[in-house]
Amino acid sequence: MQLHELDRRETTPREDTSEKPQRRSTKAVDQVASQYAVDEINAYIAIRDNLLVEAEATTTSANLRRLSLANDFVRSCLKPARSPYEAQSLPEGDADRERKRCAAVKIRIAELDTQIAL
Repeated sequence: MQLHELDRRETTPREDTSEKPQRRSTKAVDQVASQYAVDEINAYIAIRDNLLVEAEATTTSANLRRLSLANDFVRSCLKPARSPYEAQSLPEGDADRERKRCAAVKIRIAELDTQIAL
């Protein structure tokens, strides 16, 4: 067993900074979370748009059902957010444009559904 000699030159114990958590400003975290939420909503919109293209190319009841579910989900993401979640939604101008797009997609789904029935 070895004995460790104490360094008598050190009069104050060293502060261990490795265990201290790094603080982030809440504003930076909020901006990251906000951008992540907006990116996620835009991804759902892109998925819905891809499903629309697929349903127009190959109109089946399964494709229309998937498109309808995706459109309903996108529409639910576009509802105005309540406090404290306002930052985690699309800007109102973009949200309004996408709400109109959801309405147009819903009309297109009805038209395609009519084609299947014929």
